[in-house]
Amino acid sequence: MLLMSIDVDDVHLCVMASKNFIDYWEKVRIAILKKKEEEEEEEESHLGKNTPDGNFFTFTGLRDAINGGPKGVPFKATKASQVEFPALTGQSVSLAVLQYEPRPTGINPPHIHPRSAELLLVIQGAVIVGLVDSTNKLYTQTLYAGDAFIFPKGLVHFQVNGDSKYPAIAVSAFGSASPGTISLPKNIFGSGIYNWVLAQSFKTDVDTINKLVSANS
Repeated sequence: MLLMSIDVDDVHLCVMASKNFIDYWEKVRIAILKKKEEEEEEEESHLGKNTPDGNFFTFTGLRDAINGGPKGVPFKATKASQVEFPALTGQSVSLAVLQYEPRPTGINPPHIHPRSAELLLVIQGAVIVGLVDSTNKLYTQTLYAGDAFIFPKGLVHFQVNGDSKYPAIAVSAFGSASPGTISLPKNIFGSGIYNWVLAQSFKTDVDTINKLVSANS
């Protein structure tokens, strides 16, 4: 028979640790419930202030965007997020219509959405999409009207009009009312990072960086 001695102090410490662990998760649970209640109250307050009718739940700002290419710019994104469409607040959804002029200038530059994945549906023309995963592997595909492509949250991606004669249009759906967009050219070269730091990082000269900074400022 194996005899074991049990230290009363050790047992006491184990009991206290277990109690502290339970208390911690109870606090977490209460905090989550409180946050959810605050979000629901904010949504109810928002609805109450606007005395909603059918118009409150309707957004018409995408009508022009689904017809033809962008006017006066190579690429245009018309958004229906909680900023443009307040009824989306707390609903975890939003849309954007993307218009591309003919290739090669019809480009949505490399960017990320920090708060949501993006599901892109082509509704006119052809769109070449690219996605870079966390191992720096590039995935590309040419999409046509009716085709869809998913860009996972936080990963670098881009789109290019695949046609040199005609504009293209796509609709993007997001799992957030405020997905956010970080355009890498603007974020890197238009943010004020020291030019010599960028030159060293990109293994090029400062003059080249100066041109990129000027183009993205």
